[in-house]
Amino acid sequence: MKDMNRVKVTVIGVIAALAVNFMGVDKVQAQEFKIQGDLVSSYVWRGFYQTGVSFQPTLGFGIGGFALTAWGSTDFDGTSSSEGEAAKEIDLTAAYTFGDSGLTLSVASLWWAGQGSNKYFNFKSHETAHHFEAGLAYTLPLEKFPLSIAWYTMFAGADKNEKGEQNYSSYVELNYPFSIKSVDLNATCGFLPYEAGVGVYGVPNSGFAVTNLALKATKDIKVTDKFAIPIFAQAIWNPRMEDAHLVFGITLKP
Repeated sequence: MKDMNRVKVTVIGVIAALAVNFMGVDKVQAQEFKIQGDLVSSYVWRGFYQTGVSFQPTLGFGIGGFALTAWGSTDFDGTSSSEGEAAKEIDLTAAYTFGDSGLTLSVASLWWAGQGSNKYFNFKSHETAHHFEAGLAYTLPLEKFPLSIAWYTMFAGADKNEKGEQNYSSYVELNYPFSIKSVDLNATCGFLPYEAGVGVYGVPNSGFAVTNLALKATKDIKVTDKFAIPIFAQAIWNPRMEDAHLVFGITLKP
């Protein structure tokens, strides 16, 4: 319990420090709100299948380099658990981008216990369903080669091994955005960098393992002169699981 209290104090401290950082600027920064929802044919996370057709809303607020984002996912078939409960995920993320350096630091609470679990506010170390994750991302300052790399590590919460100790499960992802004619594309390579037991990904990880090779294509479908609907398709391969997915999605936003 003391460890979990320290974790909560640490997370709160990081968020507070970031808030003080952006609130202390001399000039008034532009405030931005993000409201959108994605309808996807299936939910695949870091190369691992989660559930079927899902709706995934996003609510975000940004000012300066600081951003707070709430992201969720709820499926439609209600067959994602042995009890037949609908899958439900809520992720809260605080992130700070350091000017034009291309560097972003983030802290997130990932919660996917599902509809009906009713334990969202349980933060006890060995009982909580929250996974607390820290991330560090960097984008190369090259206009013609905007490659980004991100490292994420579960540092507290439900990611435990069989001894009840933190797994510190990590995931590394490289992304390269580019365009061909009027289609926006993004190539992804994601992998587990080291052994971390069964961990959060639900499979034995004996060491380095590539889990997410993907290509995503996005295009706006014009409805009127002032309104268009973005659609996307993503082909995903998971060499570690010898699995593959093809996901289609529609994005709704103001």
